[in-house]
Amino acid sequence: MNLDSLWSRLPTAPLLFVTVALLWGGSFVAIERGVESWPPLLFAGLRYALAGVLVLGIARLRHTQLAVRTRDDWLAVAVTGVFVIFAHHALLYVGQETVPGAVASALIALSPVVTVLLAPLVVGDDRLTPVALVGVAVGFLGAVTIAGPGGGGDLRGIALIAGATVAFALGSLLLRRVEPTLSLAWMQGWGMLLGAGLLLVGSRGLGEPLAIPGSPVALATLAYLVVGPGVIAFLLYFRLLATVGPSRANLVGYLEPVAATGLAVILLGYEPTLETLVGFALVAVGFALVDGRRVRGIARTLAGRVRASVA
Repeated sequence: MNLDSLWSRLPTAPLLFVTVALLWGGSFVAIERGVESWPPLLFAGLRYALAGVLVLGIARLRHTQLAVRTRDDWLAVAVTGVFVIFAHHALLYVGQETVPGAVASALIALSPVVTVLLAPLVVGDDRLTPVALVGVAVGFLGAVTIAGPGGGGDLRGIALIAGATVAFALGSLLLRRVEPTLSLAWMQGWGMLLGAGLLLVGSRGLGEPLAIPGSPVALATLAYLVVGPGVIAFLLYFRLLATVGPSRANLVGYLEPVAATGLAVILLGYEPTLETLVGFALVAVGFALVDGRRVRGIARTLAGRVRASVA
């Protein structure tokens, strides 16, 4: 039996959802542990320099176009590098020096809520529906609950991670305004290298030491972030896109905080407070209200499968 035949017999979509969520959720745990030893911007810069080289190498085996040719190609790479890689991860890594990975993952899960809020200003989308407005309010109430005295992180760190969420949402919206000819793999690979360069420049500007920590844990966290979330999850997400489409694939965002929290409990002994759990729940409800059509579509599909299986 060849690999394609074996793949076709597996429950592909659930397997991909869980694997990608675990890898991306685990990145918050790895960052939390890694910034105990690494200077944060150096850590992020090395991660994306190595991941960018690997992604471009894999993309070269699958696509023919290497050059960035059109104006929109350049803009797409610039937006990816500046907002999605550099600004997002600079703020996230520094914020996670004082904020647990589980809490950070819940705040980053607000990206769709922030995206909907910014969309009318950035890309001229229609005004928010009343349900979406309620979702935005509930999501931000969750963030405020997490940021409270019992939520699990100091206010400065929470503010930095909130900024990371805004940077990611803004980058996602700006990418909707361009039409690059580059494949997604090429765009991400070049964007990773650009973002890595900016992170390393920022590291030097902040006077971070250049010494690479020699502890096994520090090196293991870097290796995991490069290979796991940076390459394997990236490629599996492409497969998920091809399997279920972009709308359903984006639902992996619901699972990332769950995966991050579970891994933090198992690996780091993290004990979420009641306030943190309430905040997580509010963020999830806000996400669902903002993205309600997608959630309802998935619910109808699952209900149909259940009915078919018991009929």
